[in-house]
Amino acid sequence: MRQNPERRAALLDAAIEVLARDGARGLTFRAVDVEANVPNGTASNYFNNRDDLLTQVGHRYYERLEPDDAVLAAATAGPRDRDKVTELMREVVDRVSRFRSGYLAVLELRLEATRRPELRRLLTERIRADIDANIAYHTQSGLPGDATTVILLYLALNWLIVERLTLPDIFPEDQIDTLVTDLVERIIPDSGRAR
Repeated sequence: MRQNPERRAALLDAAIEVLARDGARGLTFRAVDVEANVPNGTASNYFNNRDDLLTQVGHRYYERLEPDDAVLAAATAGPRDRDKVTELMREVVDRVSRFRSGYLAVLELRLEATRRPELRRLLTERIRADIDANIAYHTQSGLPGDATTVILLYLALNWLIVERLTLPDIFPEDQIDTLVTDLVERIIPDSGRAR
């Protein structure tokens, strides 16, 4: 297997685009080569098989979605109140939505995981770890709410993102910030405690 990390990343980014555009059935080594604009056979030199490619696409999505240092610094600046949670949730919704092809690719991966145990294991472990890390961060940082607060926000905001990226006319763009604000206000009452 080839080891050029930049080429591997470019192939995985191409695979994300193929998954988002053509679905899991359209994800072939040839389609990845074409999308990455590399010679035929390049992807097959980097990935053992299709399962390996799908699994590595899952890793790459989360790698690309990590917040940058400025976002992390802003998260700890100022009071830790409901308004801060609203600010953080808006940032998450916007960051994930900006990586539209990545999110759509992960939806395809989730569907594919119902048929591929190794992919299911990877996604389950990764998403569970992210949820646990978000719960730990939220509770240790002094933000209002508890583990249930984080889980409810995760569930509601993920579906809002799905609607935003797949059927954007259901909730027009000018309503997204208001929906996030309303959601946070209902999950975290003014006293700061989760319901």
